This record gives sequence, C-alpha cells and structure tokens, in this order.
Amino acid sequence: MSELLLLNGPNLGILGRREPEVYGTDTLADIEAAVAAEVAGRGWKVVSVQRESEGQLIEAVQDAWDGSVGAIVNPGALMIAGWGLRDALAAYPRPFVEVHLSNVWARESFRHESVLAPIASGVIVGLGALGYRLAAQALLAKVPAS
Repeated sequence: MSELLLLNGPNLGILGRREPEVYGTDTLADIEAAVAAEVAGRGWKVVSVQRESEGQLIEAVQDAWDGSVGAIVNPGALMIAGWGLRDALAAYPRPFVEVHLSNVWARESFRHESVLAPIASGVIVGLGALGYRLAAQALLAKVPAS
C-alpha cells in the first residue's frame, strides 16, 4: 500500500483548542480522518506525523522517501525560517502541497513569506481544514495511479 505523508509542525497538535477563531474547531484527528477518506479510493494509507521540533519533522520527511507517494505539509511557523525542513523537502523525491489553515497574507507581515512555497507543488491557504482535503485531491490528480 502506498503512503501519503501528512506532516504537521509546531502547535498543530492542539488544533481544536488553539485559537479556534483563527484555526477552526477541527482537531488534527478530524483532519487526519478527512484526508484518509479522501485518498482511500486510491488505496493510499495516511501516515500522520506532528512534531514540535524541526529536526523531528526532517527525520519524518527522510523516513518517507521510500514507499510514499507525496506529502501534505503544514509547517506552521516553520514556513518562515525552517531552512532545514526546506532542504529536506527540496530533496524529497515526491510532490508535496503546503497547507495553512489561516490566510497567512491577512495576518502579521512576518507570515507573508514561506521558505517552502517556492519548492512546493502548490500552496493552499485560508480555507481551514478543507485545505487539507483539497491538497489530497491535488496529489491524487498529480500522482499517476499505479
């Protein structure tokens, strides 16, 4: 079975409780279930990794090299200065879609640039948890059926 990496960075493990007016009320488990339902028809298994540290996220990307079909990545604030994560994703041999729950361009100016966006297959922002499902749909369209 092919695996889809669902990678979430710092503070995303507390979704549903963390600033629901900004990030919504869906939990990370809700998002994982929605993505799994989206890709089930292709026979993909979702491997969900949420970590608070950049090094652990880099290890997850490296561990996903073999057997993964692609990734959905919400780096959280690591989008701003997660250069090590960027390097790991630049070397990752599969497509990935960057996702942000909030519209980062409607927020503080320091959130207006992502170091990952230039190497991502696409970027989805501001659509809440729906953004993850849209990212899954994009990868389903981008990755050839095996």
